Amino acid sequence: MSLVTVENVGFGYTRSRPILQDISFQIAEGDTVGLVGESGSGKTTILRLLLGLERPGTGTIQFDGAPLDPRNRAFMRNFRRQAQVVFQDPYSSLDPRQTIQAVIAEPLRSLRIEGDHGQMIRAALAAVGLDADAATRYPHQFSGGQRQRIAIARAIVARPRLLLADEAVSASDLTTRIRIVQLLAGLSQSMSLLLVSHDLGVVAALCRRVIILERGRIVEAGLTRDVLAHPQHPYTQRLLASVPRLHLESPTP
Repeated sequence: MSLVTVENVGFGYTRSRPILQDISFQIAEGDTVGLVGESGSGKTTILRLLLGLERPGTGTIQFDGAPLDPRNRAFMRNFRRQAQVVFQDPYSSLDPRQTIQAVIAEPLRSLRIEGDHGQMIRAALAAVGLDADAATRYPHQFSGGQRQRIAIARAIVARPRLLLADEAVSASDLTTRIRIVQLLAGLSQSMSLLLVSHDLGVVAALCRRVIILERGRIVEAGLTRDVLAHPQHPYTQRLLASVPRLHLESPTP
């Protein structure tokens, strides 16, 4: 079953300078998809469209069979619970004035989710490998890798069906990157994942399917193992030639 359907989407801030052209892909329930391209390829714009922060100039986006319409408040409230995002920089995405408990609870408050928030927060911290006592501390008391895990805990506390990860595995420390990849791999067993990245090595370790973007167009897409083993487009071949290996197992087909 398709959770997200993007069909013939085009977008540009002006007609003379399109950013995206004829973008079509699907994210199935429980799937892991990598969206790969260099800076300026359109990855972030697609993410903004999927979050409802921008509207397509042409084409359509559907979530769970319904149009993703930012003007529909009832739909968007339900959508915000079903889809959450993890941003690239954990230093700027966490409010330094709030405790970790308050940071993770933000989606529960804003979405008016009922239940034992304390238990939900403890469960989210445990899911990312942090102790419950982390809830009383502040972001500056944690390393960069730990902050990214806190950001992931905030994204999963409402138990979304779709996790959008925007360059979430960009930490400079290799050990930290591997730990975040392993964490996302575990979480992908219970939700769909779209990983936005410029790094084919990370996508190879984490995603079952891959979409390659160049200058606002999809130039190649398919099962990650097939695309990486037999890249057809010259752009994919150039990306693959520069891949740093993380030496992780690829996801099962």
